[in-house]
Amino acid sequence: MTTERPGDRRVEDLLQRLAPRVLGALVRRHGQFDACEDAVQEALLAGALRWPDEGVPDNPQGWLLTVASRRLIDQIRSESARREREQRVVAATPAAELLAPAPDERADDGTDDTLALLFLCCHPVLTAPSQIALTLRAVGGLSTAEIARAFLVPEATMAQRISRAKQRIRDAGATFAMPGPEDRPERLKAVLHVLYLVFNEGYGTSAGSSLQRLDLTAEAIRLTRQLRTLAPLDGEVQGLLALMLLTDARRATRTDDQGNLVPLAEQDRSRWNAEQIDEGVALVTHALTTTRLGPYQVQAAVAAVHAEAPSAEKTDWPQILALYETLERLAPNPVVTLNRAVALAEVHGPRAGLDLLAALEQQSAALADHHMLHAVRGHLLEAVGEPVAAREAYRAAARRTRSLPEQRYLDARARRLL
Repeated sequence: MTTERPGDRRVEDLLQRLAPRVLGALVRRHGQFDACEDAVQEALLAGALRWPDEGVPDNPQGWLLTVASRRLIDQIRSESARREREQRVVAATPAAELLAPAPDERADDGTDDTLALLFLCCHPVLTAPSQIALTLRAVGGLSTAEIARAFLVPEATMAQRISRAKQRIRDAGATFAMPGPEDRPERLKAVLHVLYLVFNEGYGTSAGSSLQRLDLTAEAIRLTRQLRTLAPLDGEVQGLLALMLLTDARRATRTDDQGNLVPLAEQDRSRWNAEQIDEGVALVTHALTTTRLGPYQVQAAVAAVHAEAPSAEKTDWPQILALYETLERLAPNPVVTLNRAVALAEVHGPRAGLDLLAALEQQSAALADHHMLHAVRGHLLEAVGEPVAAREAYRAAARRTRSLPEQRYLDARARRLL
């Protein structure tokens, strides 16, 4: 068995963070999204192989961009049918840029390359699911397996979707530029959904030994702040940013010193980030009182109710239940109904929650096999005094999650009922 060196993980984290920035810079310079992504992947592989032994370069982003640029030019030169394209790319690229690109270069209008890349991936030629999948891959740095789990579809299906999306971007001749005012509202919806999923994957990783990936949550918050500069009056942009801040405020208390999951009701609320909570509450309050109501605002309002409760026992569950009922009307979704079942159980008793879970299981085959539904069922069965059934539900949930902290937590809950 091989042992991962400490430096390997640091290099992996750095490459994960730099990948979308390098891809954005390369696409802005050369176009050809699919070819640029291939070149960046080769550069990332080169960095992963060399940096642990040779050390990280003084300018790691510039190093990756240099290697990726050279790989791209090599790809173009190796394809005889694309001689004309080679000449255009090489002629349009100053030699100095190929040798020593700046690590922090930006588009001419000062727009962040990663943000522009987001809008490129949300091109209108793509279906909404393809827009989201491609952006999670190119900007969020998620693997195909991680994206498939986020969508509750097989990995092979997601791989085909991403491949087709890249092909359609190429066939459409999409340019690396921010959309104009007339196209921005529709593209913005897809971008918001992407950032929401990226944040969720960072806040509760779907697989692996860590519960959180702080690089993803930080990048999602950073990009959402930038979106707010583009659309300062958009209530859903404000709502999503508020939701992220209010949720991320609990980050330090979600695990104990051993990395074990700590549920919301048991977290030390004195350690929650008060500055983020204040900003998030102010944002969602402003959005709810000045803009048209939207799903992200409602979710942020739920997070605000939790954040402002002095203890778990003093949480205003009737208000949370009403908010989830509103959210179901605005954006029906099995996961929303699952959350409503939790709130319903808190207000009207665990039997009411179990009845809703049973109906939901019949309606959504994908969620019926998801660990969250079984974990909630275990909690509610335990509350009604059915330890044997609760233990089996916890075990079923543990089998279905690929997150090791969640597995340990669910197994511990099951063992406690022996």
